[in-house]
Amino acid sequence: MTSEFWTRCCERLLAELPEQQFNTWIRPLSAPSVSAVAGAGQGPQWVARLEMPNRFKLDWVRSQYGELLQTIMSDVAEGLVRLDLALAPQRSAGGVAGGALAARQPVPVGRVLEGSLAATTPQAAEGTPHPGSEHGEWAGQDGAARVARAAPGPQRALAGSGGFASAAVNTASGSGNRLNPALTFDTLVAGRANQMARTAALHVAGAPGHMYNPLFIYGGVGLGKTHLIHAVGNALLQDKPASRILYLHAEQFISDVVKNYQRKTFDELKAKYHQLDLLLIDDVQFFAGKERTQEEFFNAFEALLAKKAHIIMTSDTYPKGLVDIDQRLTSRFDAGLTVAIEAPELEMRVAILIRKAESEGASIPEDVAFFVAKNVRANVRELEGALRKVLAYARFTHKEITINLAREALKDLLSLQNRQISIENIQKTVADFYKIKVADMYSKKRPHSIARPRQIAMYLAKEMTQKSLPEIGDSFGGRDHTTVLHAVRKVGGERQKDTELNQQLHVLEQTLKG
Repeated sequence: MTSEFWTRCCERLLAELPEQQFNTWIRPLSAPSVSAVAGAGQGPQWVARLEMPNRFKLDWVRSQYGELLQTIMSDVAEGLVRLDLALAPQRSAGGVAGGALAARQPVPVGRVLEGSLAATTPQAAEGTPHPGSEHGEWAGQDGAARVARAAPGPQRALAGSGGFASAAVNTASGSGNRLNPALTFDTLVAGRANQMARTAALHVAGAPGHMYNPLFIYGGVGLGKTHLIHAVGNALLQDKPASRILYLHAEQFISDVVKNYQRKTFDELKAKYHQLDLLLIDDVQFFAGKERTQEEFFNAFEALLAKKAHIIMTSDTYPKGLVDIDQRLTSRFDAGLTVAIEAPELEMRVAILIRKAESEGASIPEDVAFFVAKNVRANVRELEGALRKVLAYARFTHKEITINLAREALKDLLSLQNRQISIENIQKTVADFYKIKVADMYSKKRPHSIARPRQIAMYLAKEMTQKSLPEIGDSFGGRDHTTVLHAVRKVGGERQKDTELNQQLHVLEQTLKG
């Protein structure tokens, strides 16, 4: 088993999982050993043995990530892979550490993550805060948590022995910018949901340090915020290779502050961040309640703007919605341009599915793409996950991709949605949020304090259920379908302009999705 197979699996896992979960549960694992088994006419089959350092981790990985691991391994192998989780044999004190992300050969044959393969050793983790420190239990390292892109094409061919052919891994350059080269404007599907954010990002990539500085992009998880800021960095790097660019998650900045606080080396921190031409930082809401981190970020922020460097940030809410963050920062976040990325509309979801299937070397019929898109509305990440389930199911069963096959592959997801999101649930959630009675949803009362939440509930019912306009109208006291259509268009239009309304809808949607 070469490390190239595990490299590709980790790349997919990092795209599927939050970075912190990946770093905690997947990154420390050694590459699995893979052996071929008799396929009984079902195509190539393998068993991948993945060893865990202890029983707790074994049980947790099996319950939380087992199905995802097996699906991704089978996808990468282009055949059925059965995952075998087992406890690692005890090693002597002088043996190989169980947590390295390297194959167990004497000489590593490839790097999965940028940075040293020894990043999980105690020496490399000197900057990890102790419990009770400013950042709590964060366990990241200085090395970038970026997965290198493995070479495509024939190099991925299966080896005759049942293993995988070795392939060169395209590691990052010495710049240490932590950019993912796969996340570009070309690979980003454009649509109404990200139109304004994408346009602003293109302006920044073309003329950094001038318009829209800082650029603040906000929206729910899995909508493409990270993809967009990587795209800016990659575009600028292609245009100006000498540019000093750094992408990082807010947790990495927190870790750097804690490490330099422990060592009393804040000059190193300033040297690292104050000399950049472009700083891309994800999830700034993680700065909440961390006063020293906010102070250092404020200093870096001011220094970069003073030298006309550009800053792009992402968050799950707009600047004024951030809690436990100093007003000095939030006012500066809001001083440039603030744009939202919304959940993709139906046509955009279909385009994403078709584009993603092509990138996976598969083809998905348009009617199947529409079926999946209509039933998976939450975000791009969940949409891509649903597509992979459909593709894997078709591959395992050797059946053509049809709506019936997609319905079977996604039956658990569809069952969960049908059980959780109903018009009645939407009415109760909206009524609780706006502190009105559920009965007001059906009543003929028309004061603004009641009519407005009722319109919002109608909008959410249209967006989050499969009900028709007449069916929705019946559920709201027998109202005509034109009343529902008016509410849907009114709320949908205002959402694009009113950041406060957009944030309220975002909270309601996340609550309903559970």
